[in-house]
Amino acid sequence: MAKKKTTEDKGLGMIYKADQWAEELDLLYNIIRKTELVEETKWGGPCFTLNGKNVLGLGGFKSYVGIWFHQGVFLKDPKKVLVNASEGKTKALRQWRFQSKKEIDAKLVTQYIEEAISNARTGKELKPEKKENVKVPAELEILLKKNKKAKSIFESLTPFKQREYNDYISEAKQEKTRLSRAEKSLELILQGKGLNDKYR
Repeated sequence: MAKKKTTEDKGLGMIYKADQWAEELDLLYNIIRKTELVEETKWGGPCFTLNGKNVLGLGGFKSYVGIWFHQGVFLKDPKKVLVNASEGKTKALRQWRFQSKKEIDAKLVTQYIEEAISNARTGKELKPEKKENVKVPAELEILLKKNKKAKSIFESLTPFKQREYNDYISEAKQEKTRLSRAEKSLELILQGKGLNDKYR
């Protein structure tokens, strides 16, 4: 029988933002690996799926380490541990954040994961609302017209990623801020990246 891969030989280190989360990530990773979920690499980190559907992700960030449930809105959450990272924007995804190994109750985490698996199996899914006719902000449009390479890359991005850039720039109230955001966005677009790829 093949040896089960550990975080060390799987290369999970790519999601470690700081050394202090190594133990927490390792513990959470091994809890997840005991379930039937299949591990894939998406958005630069591990994503765990069931029949090709995203169920949860795992990552270490500056101030916490966490798991996020792609359809967490359907979890009962009896312990009230789940948070919406972007209130008002994020509809389905929910995060469970930890700031120390002591906060990770393996049995409880497993219960939440098993419920998420059950929900995925029965097809519980909140699909994102379609936004039609999203207009590219003038500040970004001007920059894209001047840079054909950036324009081509931007047009090849998924509509979701295009909207992230558009919303990010448009939401700024001051023209100076919108220009600054457009310039920052152009740099990421030229790298072929989405605005929030580093968080996924």
